[in-house]
Amino acid sequence: MTNDRLIAASAGAAATLAARAALTRALALKLRRDIAKLNAGDYRPLLRTFADDARLVFNDGDHRWAGEHRGRDAIERFFQDFTTAGIRGEVKEVGLAGPLWALTLIVRFDDAVIGPDGEELYRNRVAIVARTRWGKIVRQDDFFEDTNRIANLDRRLMELGVAPVGSAA
Repeated sequence: MTNDRLIAASAGAAATLAARAALTRALALKLRRDIAKLNAGDYRPLLRTFADDARLVFNDGDHRWAGEHRGRDAIERFFQDFTTAGIRGEVKEVGLAGPLWALTLIVRFDDAVIGPDGEELYRNRVAIVARTRWGKIVRQDDFFEDTNRIANLDRRLMELGVAPVGSAA
């Protein structure tokens, strides 16, 4: 390889790495903005990032968020329960892998709920793996440090009269 070709290849590689870093920063900024709105009770910006046929997979258990939520209507109910419960979260880290048309996002997300009397009802650490197709999330899997905390939160919410969305309670 000639020096000119080596220089051109190195410049191309550097530009690719810089573009990937800029994309990661831009997506992290957008995600943080969407989470700030979610924390304020507006889940719609985050919901718009999901494809119509997306799946959000949450750990199984005895709680209102359990299972696989298929389609935007089901994911919307999930987010309604999320905001109704008063869950607040913070994006800690964002990583990307794959080509632009099929990115995988890996997000470290910490969340908590503070009760009406100021007591901490819940705190957890989450790893989110989201697979995209042309910029829309098609599948999101959430993995928790402690899945029992979610069921305990749901019981506490019921004691406080915070019923799941759509329930008669």
